[in-house]
Amino acid sequence: MNARNQRPEPSGRTAYCSAPYTSLLPWQVRERRFAPVGLGRRGLNPDDVYAFLDRVAADMAAVYAALAESRLETARIKAGLRRRQADHAGARNEQGRA
Repeated sequence: MNARNQRPEPSGRTAYCSAPYTSLLPWQVRERRFAPVGLGRRGLNPDDVYAFLDRVAADMAAVYAALAESRLETARIKAGLRRRQADHAGARNEQGRA
């Protein structure tokens, strides 16, 4: 397989898995360094780079999912508040007429 043109298939195990999985922090991404490949080749070990990119992608997906859930919860709260305000305003109008 030519590592430049094709990404390796993800295996069930990556080099970055730990028992209790902890999400990556920004400083960990910024400071991550990869080992160079062996003699006769240039660059970084593609397996290490792809494993790290898979972990970054998984953490980003989790952040986007949490953001989407937060936005839905915010919309539900706003709708409930609007209903309560409308009910309260309706009750005040009825009291003023009586």
